[in-house]
Amino acid sequence: MKRLGVVLAGGLAVAAIVLSLPAPAAPAAAAVTADQAVDNLQQALKAITTFQARFEQLYYSMSISEPLREKGDLFLQKPDRMRWNYKTPQDKVFLYKEGVLEMYLPEENQLTRSPVSKEALESDIFGIFLGTMSFRDAYAVEDNPFPTDATRVRQVKLTPKTEGDYSHILLEIDETTWLLRRAIFLEWAGNKREFVFSQIKTGVRIPAKTFTLKVPPGTEIIDDTGDGLR
Repeated sequence: MKRLGVVLAGGLAVAAIVLSLPAPAAPAAAAVTADQAVDNLQQALKAITTFQARFEQLYYSMSISEPLREKGDLFLQKPDRMRWNYKTPQDKVFLYKEGVLEMYLPEENQLTRSPVSKEALESDIFGIFLGTMSFRDAYAVEDNPFPTDATRVRQVKLTPKTEGDYSHILLEIDETTWLLRRAIFLEWAGNKREFVFSQIKTGVRIPAKTFTLKVPPGTEIIDDTGDGLR
């Protein structure tokens, strides 16, 4: 009995030591690859019906030291309606609907209407939001960290598989929503355009009139869709 007591005491001591040890850490979640990140972005954009955000657009030119900064609001309704309202430093509107882009410049009292090429829809900011292209079909995708003040974002580089207007595109994707936070388009000549999105809302009601552009009487209308100049 004395020996049994010693064994039991020893066993209890070992058990106490085991119980006092910290539990093994859970395995860390596997990092999302660059390919998975753009897949997630594409799925997130495909799932939305409407999208609204504030945007800042910066144009960096090799010939000037400071970028041109413009700000405004973006409205998107799937499958084929998008409006960019620029507020500063100059009022202007870009309205895309059913393959046609209207550009209205109030200060110049001019409206230009033109078709949007398939190439433009597959290589520009319009194509990203409208979902007219497959990232992995059109681009080589790889990791490419770049300076940012954001947290919980995934940064990737897209290099076109066929030569076009851009040498490559950098995307910053929100890891919480997998929506686009930032896009940088780098031209072969060294110039670049950058878009930064904030105050993003999805699934919101956007009035139908948002995607109708009415201009004052007397506005010069340059129509390149086949209707000529009015």
